[in-house]
Amino acid sequence: MARIAELCDVSRPTVSAWFNNPEKVISISRTNAEKICAAFATNISPAWLAEGIGSKELSDNVVVADHRNIEPGPDLRAKVPLVSWVQAGAWCEAVHTTHVTEAERWMDCPVAHSSQTFALRVRGDSMTAPSGAARTYPEGCFIFVDPERKNPVNGDRVVACLLDANEVTFKVYKNEDGRQWLQPLNPTHEPIREPFKILGTVLGKWEDG
Repeated sequence: MARIAELCDVSRPTVSAWFNNPEKVISISRTNAEKICAAFATNISPAWLAEGIGSKELSDNVVVADHRNIEPGPDLRAKVPLVSWVQAGAWCEAVHTTHVTEAERWMDCPVAHSSQTFALRVRGDSMTAPSGAARTYPEGCFIFVDPERKNPVNGDRVVACLLDANEVTFKVYKNEDGRQWLQPLNPTHEPIREPFKILGTVLGKWEDG
């Protein structure tokens, strides 16, 4: 188990969830399945190990096609729960994702993240940037939030709890000359300057489509 965790750059509990959870709440990505099969010199099919596709064992005459117009996708680092904004507000208590029972769905996160990471569906248009902006977060897209990253730098996208209103919000963290505030990307919305607590840093977004 320790060797697999090191090989795939994941935690031991994640590896345990891969192989000991019959419901596959946390599944193995195809990339990690290929690493495991190659490292242990098995004839187990990576597709079968990751997704239950095809036969369990590779046949002797399997040939991997050379598709020069494609390249490997991102290394999916395990699934994270999509939770509600109310649940996100309680994430300061460091709920472990393997114990989550009320997730709307489990989503593949393509970047390295802690075991506490969760996903949120963006609501409203405060983080919809003006046309032509490099990064925008329209209503309905999903963001991945890592609660172990609570020390953002100026310009990071964060999820924060407004202490006076006990409300969770998604904004750009600003810190200039000791002054801290939360800045929306949409210029029609006002910056938030009331006291807040960082719940986590946004690692990236994903959109259905």
